[in-house]
Amino acid sequence: MKAFEKNTLPNGLRVVTAPMPHAKSVACFLMLAAGSRYETRDTNGIAHFAEHMFFKGTENRPTARQIAGEIDAIGGEFNAFTSKEYTGYYVKCAAEHRDTALDVLIDMIRHSKFDAEEIEREKGVIVEEMNMYYDTPRDYVDGVYDELLYGDQPLGWDIIGTKDTVRAAKRETFIDYLDRWYRAPRIVAGVSGALGEGLLERLQALLGDVQDGATGSPPPVEWSQDAPQVKLHTKQSDQAHIRVGVHSYPLVHPDRYALQLLATVLGGGMSSRLFTEVRERRGLAYYIYGLQQGYTDTGTLFAQGGVDIQRIDDAVSTVVSEFGRIASEPIEPDDVLAGLDAVTIEDVQRVAQDIVREDRLNFALIGPFDDPDRFQKLLSLSA
Repeated sequence: MKAFEKNTLPNGLRVVTAPMPHAKSVACFLMLAAGSRYETRDTNGIAHFAEHMFFKGTENRPTARQIAGEIDAIGGEFNAFTSKEYTGYYVKCAAEHRDTALDVLIDMIRHSKFDAEEIEREKGVIVEEMNMYYDTPRDYVDGVYDELLYGDQPLGWDIIGTKDTVRAAKRETFIDYLDRWYRAPRIVAGVSGALGEGLLERLQALLGDVQDGATGSPPPVEWSQDAPQVKLHTKQSDQAHIRVGVHSYPLVHPDRYALQLLATVLGGGMSSRLFTEVRERRGLAYYIYGLQQGYTDTGTLFAQGGVDIQRIDDAVSTVVSEFGRIASEPIEPDDVLAGLDAVTIEDVQRVAQDIVREDRLNFALIGPFDDPDRFQKLLSLSA
């Protein structure tokens, strides 16, 4: 039996199914190839705002309580998430309630009312979510870092938007965004678990008339860098949250597997170089990790940690040093995951030397510091 199967409806909407014969439950997803990257400066935050509004009432289920009550009545769980390049909505429930789950989920996405009063009310909710985000430096450093890397273009903007753009949103803002991007070729319906009978026919009935047609693409990302960069967000705190990283490769790249191994060795677990050196040997951080974050046309390899503000210079220098080490030293074979035997040590080393360069280092920080020059001089791979 295949792990998954892909089918395409006549309108171009893709269906991915993953049967699990032993399961008693089912997970139903609608994934959209549209996120905050597909916005303009004036509509920044609308993808995330729309995610909220899909739960507020449809033509068939006019209130949020009715939508939630129908899922609660089958013992289901439902939620949604927005990223820069995609948005997802899902329901998980017992297998016998599959059709109810699909009906509610698809009704939310296709027939939401976007009631003007609900929109105004939800603006306050999102502003408070924004305040929570700004007050959580472990999360907000992500936005500071992205702005440093990508500047004033969609990948450099916060997914949640700004208070001004959220407060300016009107019903037409949502409708225009959805009409442009929520089309069949950008939608994937995913169902896994105990699939049941007649699934494709059911999805054809519910989604077969979703509008087809080309949507175009957002502008390609632009960046250039010939020297290390520093961006500080000064905030009084007992801990500094730092992110050190470099531009890397997009999601689909010939060296993506070697890059993933590189990220794992750098900071992918408790045996990683960052965890061993920064936390275990030096006691400079509570949390520290490394990650490769890929987009369709770019990417970044970074390390993030929450570090002692009294030893901030030592912490930054140690993290930068580990980037330098991984670019200049061979990696032990034991560090390479057995499941990726096709990737050689030479592949990983070549990728490290290609992307980990001093002139492409980027450093973002949230903490009680306001002198970027202090950190600029620490961004040396030869130190």
